[in-house]
Amino acid sequence: MTYLELMDTIWAMSKKLIGRSILFGVAAVSMGLLLYQVPAINQRLSWRLDIAMTYLRGVINPVEALPTPKVESHSISITATPLPTAIPTATATKVAIPTNDSTNIPTPSPTASATPLPEKIDLEAKGWEQQDWNNCGPAALSGYLLFYGWEGNQFDISNLIKPVRQDRNVNMEELAHFARNYAGWLNTQYRVGGDIDLLKQFVAAEIPVLIEASFFFEGAYWPNDDLWAAHYLLITGYDEARGTFTVQDTYRGPDRELEYATVDEYWQPFNRLYMLIYLPHQEETVQKILGLAWDEQVNRELAIEAAQAEIDANPEDAYAWFNLGTNLLWFERYEEAAQAYDNARTYGLPQRMLRYQFGPFFAYFHSGRNDDLLTLTGYALQRTPNSEEALLWHGWGLYRSGDINGAVAEFNAALEANRFYLDAQYALDFVLNQ
Repeated sequence: MTYLELMDTIWAMSKKLIGRSILFGVAAVSMGLLLYQVPAINQRLSWRLDIAMTYLRGVINPVEALPTPKVESHSISITATPLPTAIPTATATKVAIPTNDSTNIPTPSPTASATPLPEKIDLEAKGWEQQDWNNCGPAALSGYLLFYGWEGNQFDISNLIKPVRQDRNVNMEELAHFARNYAGWLNTQYRVGGDIDLLKQFVAAEIPVLIEASFFFEGAYWPNDDLWAAHYLLITGYDEARGTFTVQDTYRGPDRELEYATVDEYWQPFNRLYMLIYLPHQEETVQKILGLAWDEQVNRELAIEAAQAEIDANPEDAYAWFNLGTNLLWFERYEEAAQAYDNARTYGLPQRMLRYQFGPFFAYFHSGRNDDLLTLTGYALQRTPNSEEALLWHGWGLYRSGDINGAVAEFNAALEANRFYLDAQYALDFVLNQ
């Protein structure tokens, strides 16, 4: 065999080997994709793949701090109407609060219990459930409803309010909506501006309380991760001697103890938001414990006062400023809310803050600050690309700037993230019908 014939033979064999390797690789990838569609395998692998992609995205596009406003921080003069002195008997209709009344807000507290609270209460948690990936809200609500004999689990809830497993956030409003529509034999309320004594009063009345609170990851999801996130906790007991609450934590386990001070610290970034689910005959008890806060409008006025008091004590308290903005927003006082959010951004907020709370989007949109809206929604989407809320408001920002096609693309992406997201459907219909 000549040298040329030998080289031809080697080349032919090499082509066969390369061809077989390519075919093997294609077959392996195809098989992997097919296996990935198997629910049990997808359940185990999808979150790992998502974590890897999240970290890679953080390497390619490094995470920076949440953008600060271009304007300097400043104080805000808050005005409000006087609060009623009698406890309302029904929830008032939400109305805008006049801003030309300088009367100081009184400082009533919820009606005190007729008898001293017991030193220790432990309500039986009948349905603790280990949460699925990104599913603390549905899992916590499931545990709450099971306390009253509801029959279901976290997936009965998540399939309706977050059908996409990668959806990282469920709002308290969505949880309340499910409870009212699928456990309608129970009463459901949520309020803001709670405190430690209020939590104890409800637990002593045999009503667990669901709160949204801070959570800290053990490991980073991207370089320079601040590890802060949100989590739902169901409070089912307290111990005065130990100064602790008993909480049902769908991530870390049932019947965990947290100190009162820790609960309050973790609760503050979420406006001390809490939800109550209770039997109809407990309505009067709930009204008495809430006192003036039974009225939603008064509840928000009290929350404004509480946030302002924390700001007075510490003018650089970013969470207090953020809460002030959120409560002003409830009254559609958009410019004041935007100023409060400016201060919160100035003093520093966690990287994932806008994954869970969207008040700044409303405030900047309605006060005509489109550049701030696009800046913050862009940052939020860098952190959470499938956030339907950030996609919606980024779309509105694009619409305001004249980019109709970009807006439509964002609204469609929001619907892909959550096909039940009515705000995105409305936005899409509005823009396409112009």
